[in-house]
Amino acid sequence: MSAIEVGLKVILLFFVLVTIHEWGHFYFAKRAGILVREFAIGFGPKIFSYKKGETRYTLRILPIGGFVRMAGEDPEIVQVNSGQTIAIKLNKQNEVTFLYLDQLDRRSSIIMGVVEHIDIEKALRLTLDVDGEKVTYPIHPQAMMVTKGTETQIAPYDRQFGSKSVGKRAIAIVMGPVMNFILAIVLFLIVVIMSGVFTNVKLDTVQAGRAGEKAGLQKGDIIMSIDKQPIGDDREKLVSSIQSSAGKTMTWVIDRAGTPITLQVTPEMEAGAGKLGVVISGDRRSATFSEVIAGTYDQVVGTTIGIITGLQKLVLLQFKLDDLGGPVRTAQVSAEFAKMGITYLISWTATLSIYLGIFNLLPIPALDGSRLLFMGLEALRGKPIDPNRESMVHFVGFALLMLLMIAVTYNDILRLIKG
Repeated sequence: MSAIEVGLKVILLFFVLVTIHEWGHFYFAKRAGILVREFAIGFGPKIFSYKKGETRYTLRILPIGGFVRMAGEDPEIVQVNSGQTIAIKLNKQNEVTFLYLDQLDRRSSIIMGVVEHIDIEKALRLTLDVDGEKVTYPIHPQAMMVTKGTETQIAPYDRQFGSKSVGKRAIAIVMGPVMNFILAIVLFLIVVIMSGVFTNVKLDTVQAGRAGEKAGLQKGDIIMSIDKQPIGDDREKLVSSIQSSAGKTMTWVIDRAGTPITLQVTPEMEAGAGKLGVVISGDRRSATFSEVIAGTYDQVVGTTIGIITGLQKLVLLQFKLDDLGGPVRTAQVSAEFAKMGITYLISWTATLSIYLGIFNLLPIPALDGSRLLFMGLEALRGKPIDPNRESMVHFVGFALLMLLMIAVTYNDILRLIKG
């Protein structure tokens, strides 16, 4: 497989993970009636941008995430104040559809005046002093404010994030991680269907000079039983038996080309567990419907437990910097899975999707979990937290996450250089 093909697969992997997450936010925000200003994949400068309907879709240069910018989440950048000279354009219903804030002498078919009063959130009214006469105009709910060559749609209060109930806002936030879980379930389902189920446990590789070869094991041997305990297709049972029997002699019954053979096998101690120096595989068949469901469940639950266990060690500071991996290391591992084949890549994508879903639900400032926590506090208090304080918490949290990301990425690069 060429490096270009591997690279494209890795890029597609990240694109799918981020897009499905942000789509969850986007779709349910739109369902709640919230104005979504931007749907972005990546951070930093824009590479590609186009607008459809009310939303601008952008692809940005740093492929380390994405965001959905909803009206009202942050203070609106463009403001109009009393005493300011502006120009407006009306539609056939005499509603203001455009408010021009600069370059007024270059505008055509406009009405120019000094703002006496303006309310673009609730009343949607504008009073202008036009040549000494005060005139009040209704403002269209989707009117555009134009300044410095940029059009920004106004956001009436009922289209803003903060105007919606706690329940609707929480759904718009939580559905990002939920979409990652749904994606993982679908991908693991595909893996189980493609892989089938094992009908036995077979030795795929027996390393020279290791305990397995010394005991007489050979490539292609089918493991029937260990110490009179049937193995069948239970690979986990075989692995756990080997790991827990370092230095202990076990009685194995194997099937070698149709002939049962009994061997005495003694695993050697390595890294705190018994090892034989063998790689196991097995013959497969197509999975039944119930086996597909059961296999998918086992994959999702097992992966989730493993990720949560790893995060617990992170919270308890039971890790070294080398144990962490940033975008560089994740891309490196993803490339290795891409080289191994489509089934391995899909399984790895599902694992990353679960990780992304769980990680985003942690109550860390700037993540979805933190925003859900603030909404929970709002529900308990009966009133929202001061938006400025909440924004500051998220800003500080985001800055700290970026610092950690920089440190981890630097360590990843050093690891690559050192090989």
